Amino acid sequence: MSPITSPITTILFDLDDTLFDHAGTAWATLAATAAGRASLQEVPVAELYGRYSEALEELHPQVMTGRISYLAARQERFQRLLAPYEPAPTVAEVTLLAEQYYAHYQQLRRPVAGALALLRALKPAYKIGVVTNNRMAEQQEKLRYLGLSELVDALITSEEVGVLKPAPRIYQVALERLGARPAETIMVGDNWQADVVGALAVGIRPLWLNRTGVARPLPHVAEITSLEPLAEVLRHLTQPAQPSPAASLYYY
Repeated sequence: MSPITSPITTILFDLDDTLFDHAGTAWATLAATAAGRASLQEVPVAELYGRYSEALEELHPQVMTGRISYLAARQERFQRLLAPYEPAPTVAEVTLLAEQYYAHYQQLRRPVAGALALLRALKPAYKIGVVTNNRMAEQQEKLRYLGLSELVDALITSEEVGVLKPAPRIYQVALERLGARPAETIMVGDNWQADVVGALAVGIRPLWLNRTGVARPLPHVAEITSLEPLAEVLRHLTQPAQPSPAASLYYY
């Protein structure tokens, strides 16, 4: 007997590094910022990006859970970035570096290639949600800047819900907000644990955006390496969903 399938009605997306090119933007922003500061001009951008990303990964969850303020985390992040190259930087120097970084960041932001075309193609026929581990105001502004706001029916943030992906509650809120059932929903995201494991735990079919080409932990999970070409991505998104194995298998 063939498995029961459900028509897809709803598609959820992660935002950072799925629709918004966070990594590419951060890399370009660090390069521009370093070029204007003598102590950083000879430092490889890869080294700066590694330090910046490590601090962000550590501090961001603390901001989302209220253990540290956004501004305090930002100051700490740039303190760590600058310290190896400028011994004992002052608060004012760290603040200036952060301001220089964000000035460049505002100008260099960019979407993931294919994101706008994909949402435009999906919008007439599907409900679209964004589920993101970030602050509401920041993500709303990002969607506006990228020209995606009018294409998104619901934005669900970890700040608003009070938990981070992969916690089931943030996905349940997304389903409630969009009036969707798990069996008729797909989650597209680049982070295996947050986006794939989180979706599987509530019965949502994931589509892993594997932009870096790392090994896929579960072979039955569909993957794409880009949001282009459009026809190929649409093929993955519009085929009927089949029941996934038990969600409890994916907490490891």
